[in-house]
Amino acid sequence: MLDLSTTFGPIDIYLFDQILRKRIAPGMRIFDAGCGQGRNLVFFLSQGYDVSAVDPDPGAIEAVRALAGRLAPRLSASSFRAEAVESNSFANGYADVVVSSAVLHFARDETHFRAMLEGTWRLLAPGGLFFCRLASSIGMEQRFSPLGGRRFALPDGTERFLVDELYLLRLTEDLGGTLLDPLKTTVVQDRRCMTTWVLRAVAPK
Repeated sequence: MLDLSTTFGPIDIYLFDQILRKRIAPGMRIFDAGCGQGRNLVFFLSQGYDVSAVDPDPGAIEAVRALAGRLAPRLSASSFRAEAVESNSFANGYADVVVSSAVLHFARDETHFRAMLEGTWRLLAPGGLFFCRLASSIGMEQRFSPLGGRRFALPDGTERFLVDELYLLRLTEDLGGTLLDPLKTTVVQDRRCMTTWVLRAVAPK
């Protein structure tokens, strides 16, 4: 019997959906912008994808290098770098798929958010797939306390930078992307809202 947890690890279910729909296919270069401990990389590493990642936490990068050492020893340790997303050293257009999962809502303010987003988006090759999950106010608009700079206090006791539908649609246009799916938001009762934002980078004509 197939052991899904071994094959996919604790992957984001909405990223798993992109794999099931064959939008992410073998041969594509995958980049995780803010990889943490590598929860979304198990499948890609084990299936022979060309995987790279950054995270500002050196401990997280060491964990991902160890994970890659077990699952994809052919990959260089330099593919995984302890760098801030907004100032990472990878080249423009580096990857076919760029993943940003539960990262952008840690922005300090709108300037920092835009820097993080632009530092992530520039990595995407023309025609590439951008997969993003981030906290939003969609569905719980009256439940958050504004702190300024698009940061809010959430009912779960945390503070996050929150987006809304109009803001994401405006960003989509600003980036030169096109929505692959309608915005999808999961409302976690009395805690937070998490929105899935999936774009295609428009290829030049």
